[in-house]
Amino acid sequence: MSNTASRVNRSPGKNPTKVITGIVRLSYANVWEPKSINGGAEKYSVSLIIPKSDTKTIAAINAAVDAAIEEGKGKFGGKIPSKAQLKLPLRDGDVDRPDDEAYANSYFVNANSNTAPQIVDRQVNPILERSEIYSGVYARVSINFYAFNSNGNKGIACGLGNIQKIRDGEPLGGRSNAADDFAADVDDDFLS
Repeated sequence: MSNTASRVNRSPGKNPTKVITGIVRLSYANVWEPKSINGGAEKYSVSLIIPKSDTKTIAAINAAVDAAIEEGKGKFGGKIPSKAQLKLPLRDGDVDRPDDEAYANSYFVNANSNTAPQIVDRQVNPILERSEIYSGVYARVSINFYAFNSNGNKGIACGLGNIQKIRDGEPLGGRSNAADDFAADVDDDFLS
């Protein structure tokens, strides 16, 4: 196991609903500009793809979700509902995204925030170049879980904290880069 994966931490600052993940892969990374999803408020968001082999991160998320359920009982009418009655944030990629190879043998959590995450490199220096963070990059992410109860929907949501880039990965979504697209010489009769 790598040193980074062993640094999963469930409760920095004694916050039982906060998790610093092991190495996850970012997907649907909207971390530079907030976007509206389905006409809702604009938010920064990302899907975190967590390998099923990362049992420390999964255990930390489950413990944080349990803590959020306990802390949120006021939103649930003073009673703690069963997990079967709640919409939970940790989802199985093999079940919920069977046709997406990036989610195979993984869990995922969708995290969002009204405020921009701080984005840093391995040495915790700010990353300012937008092309450095994209869907497919590997990172550690701080996330926080909290209860919600709106319009009859009850559950635990995942808030996006900060992102630490660990290493590049193959971009998701089939996007190619310009260097690959235009690597070949242009034919003399290109315009003919």
